[in-house]
Amino acid sequence: MSEQKFPHALVILFGFFAFSCILAFIVPQGQYERQPDSEGNERVVQDSYQTVATERITVKEILISIPEGIAGRADVIVLVFLLGGCFYVVEKTGALREGITFLAGKVTGKEEIALVVVAVIFATGGALAGLQEEIIAMTPVLILLCRKLGYNTFVAVSVSFGAAIIGGAFSPMNPFAVLIAQKISGVPLLSGSGFRLVVMLAALGLWVLMIIRYGNRNRIQKEKSESGSTSMSGRGMVIFGMLILAFSYLAYGMVKLEWGFYEMSALFFVVGVVAGLIGHLGVNGTAIAYVEGFREMTFAAILIGVANSIPLILQKGIIIDSIVYGIFTPLQFLPAGLSAITMMFSQLLLHYPIPSYSGQAILTMPILSPLSDLIGLSRQVCVLAYQYGAVMMDLIVPTNGALMAVLAIAGISYDKWFRFIWKPMLIILTLAAVALVVAVMTGV
Repeated sequence: MSEQKFPHALVILFGFFAFSCILAFIVPQGQYERQPDSEGNERVVQDSYQTVATERITVKEILISIPEGIAGRADVIVLVFLLGGCFYVVEKTGALREGITFLAGKVTGKEEIALVVVAVIFATGGALAGLQEEIIAMTPVLILLCRKLGYNTFVAVSVSFGAAIIGGAFSPMNPFAVLIAQKISGVPLLSGSGFRLVVMLAALGLWVLMIIRYGNRNRIQKEKSESGSTSMSGRGMVIFGMLILAFSYLAYGMVKLEWGFYEMSALFFVVGVVAGLIGHLGVNGTAIAYVEGFREMTFAAILIGVANSIPLILQKGIIIDSIVYGIFTPLQFLPAGLSAITMMFSQLLLHYPIPSYSGQAILTMPILSPLSDLIGLSRQVCVLAYQYGAVMMDLIVPTNGALMAVLAIAGISYDKWFRFIWKPMLIILTLAAVALVVAVMTGV
């Protein structure tokens, strides 16, 4: 008898989809009142929750939620396809492998330093811009680099996607988490940045130490180049240099030009075409490589779309507000310190039905801010509990399409990732809980 395998990633997502459908039929329907603010953004009105009596979601609405979910993340899916195609073209030219081999040769004997540098770069991206989906297309490069350094795919994902989550969760200025939550809560923007920065450095340092410790205990044979050479050809230097410039311009576009996914996609589509022509693939060869790249990224793209269909079910069922009301109402009966920690873990749980942590801030902050006043918590602590809980959950929640896509590209099944990540994540959450208690005691 063959060994029973853990469910496929798509099966896991459909399982959560089915669970959401069950919730849509058994959880009482209810809504908070919403009003536009001075900037036209919709905000939840405190103490406005009411149950509603309306028809439950229909079978037709359930079925069309899947294609609607896929269509709803079209911008990210386009990015995945075009970035994936670009990297596949660059890989076909040989320039990517040459460049990674060259860089790996430069850090021979300094592998741990290389991991620290990579983690700091991605943590900075997470802290400044909530970097996640953008990592999907970088994953093949990072895996190749780690293999050249003698580390496995778990290390590659942890020092990139994992570090970005750490940066985003503990950031003093993540615009999609901290700033939006502070604005909704009426807390001065960027206030408490000193405390957040200290905790972020501690969390990142602890994270990197755990990953290095794991990596060194699970070293793999360093991948050798086929030619045995660590030098780069002139053509390879041009293509690899163009790729580095593209990422630099991408960072500039995101920070200064407010680029979205379509602008990123267009940039790397051009890079892929130019790289194919410089690399002597020819017009047809470049097109064929792009198609092969699209094929490789299809599974990751579908995972993103299916993950997006899960919150759609809860929205159509009119139960998300009821879940929020049920989770957070009991907090008013707890002591301040315990309430802050419970608030963080409640945000963790809530991130399953609301995989967008910016959307989670918009929904929960108007409710939790006045609640924190009643139980003696500062609103700054309320924001800390939100960002630590909601953003950290992106490391493990299967409704996060970016996580599932990265795992799919890395060839890591969800069960193996869960077994790998839960202990480091619990340690970081323990640090977050301590930080919350310190914040309550010091009046941050």
